[in-house]
Amino acid sequence: MMEEKLKVGRKGEIFTTKKIREVLGLKPNTYVLASVVKDKLIIRKIPDLDELLNNFYTKVDWDKVEKLSEKMQRRCGEHD
Repeated sequence: MMEEKLKVGRKGEIFTTKKIREVLGLKPNTYVLASVVKDKLIIRKIPDLDELLNNFYTKVDWDKVEKLSEKMQRRCGEHD
């Protein structure tokens, strides 16, 4: 867990530290979600579309994909 002391500006702005922005990957125009739980303010980064898609896709070894495809085709052929 990381804790940082932050400053609240005259208009209620909350200023984060560079360290927090780097850890969370916050860049200009990044959206965050703020929640209040009892006496706590929780600020979470809202992932952008690229970050969400990276959770579903991975790099693939095409030779392994081809072998898996051939294996599945043989299995399907056995049931026809």
